[in-house]
Amino acid sequence: MTTPFKQKGRKVMQSLGPKPLTFSVQTEVAPADLGDLLIFIYQEYIVPFYTHFADIRRWTAGGREVLAFTLKEPHDLWHVDTEVAMGNPIQVKMSPIGEVPQRVLNRLREDLIIVVQMFEEKIRRTTLYFAWVPKKGVIPEKTPDKRRKIVSRIFLGNMLVFFVIFIIFTYAMIWITTEVFKVPEKYLPIILVVAQFFMVLFSDKIVATMGDWKVTTSDPYVYVLQYHIPPEQWGIFRERFRKDTLLKVKKEIYDRTLAVDQPIDSQVAQEVFNGYGLTIRPENLLTKKIDVHGIVEKAAARFNMPVPKVMISNVIVPNAAATGPSPRFGLVLVTTGLLVQLDKEEILAVVGHEMSHVRRRDPLALFVVVSAEYLLRVYYFWSLFYYFGLLYFFFALGVVYFIAKFFEARADLDSALTLGHPEILAGALRKIGYRRIQLERMQPNRIGSWLGWNPHPPVSFRVERLENLSEPQKIRHPFIKSIKDCIEGLIAELRRI
Repeated sequence: MTTPFKQKGRKVMQSLGPKPLTFSVQTEVAPADLGDLLIFIYQEYIVPFYTHFADIRRWTAGGREVLAFTLKEPHDLWHVDTEVAMGNPIQVKMSPIGEVPQRVLNRLREDLIIVVQMFEEKIRRTTLYFAWVPKKGVIPEKTPDKRRKIVSRIFLGNMLVFFVIFIIFTYAMIWITTEVFKVPEKYLPIILVVAQFFMVLFSDKIVATMGDWKVTTSDPYVYVLQYHIPPEQWGIFRERFRKDTLLKVKKEIYDRTLAVDQPIDSQVAQEVFNGYGLTIRPENLLTKKIDVHGIVEKAAARFNMPVPKVMISNVIVPNAAATGPSPRFGLVLVTTGLLVQLDKEEILAVVGHEMSHVRRRDPLALFVVVSAEYLLRVYYFWSLFYYFGLLYFFFALGVVYFIAKFFEARADLDSALTLGHPEILAGALRKIGYRRIQLERMQPNRIGSWLGWNPHPPVSFRVERLENLSEPQKIRHPFIKSIKDCIEGLIAELRRI
């Protein structure tokens, strides 16, 4: 982790006074692992940068373990006394003494949140997750050690089906127009665009194939059970519990609880696992019930639009997506990983971001942008493509992706303005994208995030923008402001070179 305490350039000092600053961090860590989290913070955050810390101590108060330390300025101009109290949520108190730069406090806060996410990621490697939607069937989970395959399946495997369908559909249209209706070949690019347009019109049905369950008003809940397997049991667990065995365990828990209208019960889970030779530690077991459809309904009501279809993809990678040609035919896809890692308000904020895409018809708008670039390249700029080759192609796609960032920034703003809590969406983005934030602390990576083939602005930019949002009621044109903010963000990064 990059040290947060290296000072560059002129300091902008802010007098914060003696009043402590407090914040909390919701965690998915089981109570039994909170002590290990405290040690992890010490080993992975404090020890590597020990010269920046002093007066490190640990105690127990009110049933909570507390780690305390002092962040010191090299010349003793200021310091920050910090206490991290374990629990769910984790409670953090920062007491600045002297003229402490605001950016130092922001960085300290962000680093503590990131180190918690790092520990959670470590825990997930040896955690078993079961998710159910009542009356929707029992399917196997994709285990964390296959994360890359999961991502590939979501974004390549299912999309491969989409592309195959698209190719077949396109060639069918080309054959019909050229062979049956004798349309000249010069109109083939337009035919391709028309074919793509039809795919956009049915994008909600295509993306729905990526989901495993549909949640509705009558079946609104997703149930999650997670069990952190102690390191000494991990080898035995992997040896005994293959995919088919895990599916049997999951089905038996379901049959004894949800199938008979009973909630997921920790005692039942223990009994089932004991029957398969695994002794469960109750303190390592967590259950969660999420009213996903209710969250989407609440977001739809705030956005004054019809409730879209809601699909759940049973993978541990945290993600959400929305598509559809109009609000009437909208669809929101949420992964179980997102439901595990975020709390209810954070899920609502992320869903609000996705609902903005549907309400604003962003899929259609981006289709227009991509199609316009393609048609201009074919009919007007072909000579440029001929002479500059891939350079032109990379430049054109770079422009398209930069324009796409305007829509993503606007969706962040829409969620913040409509739901009223920009800091909650900022927190959700920090949790989901903490790895990107770490990479973006290095200047080349941040510029690469602006100029690369990624439709999203840098995560660090999105978080800072939301947390610094002032007087949101004065924003009349979110899209224009988003364009301005993105351009200013890129220029600011280029000036730092």
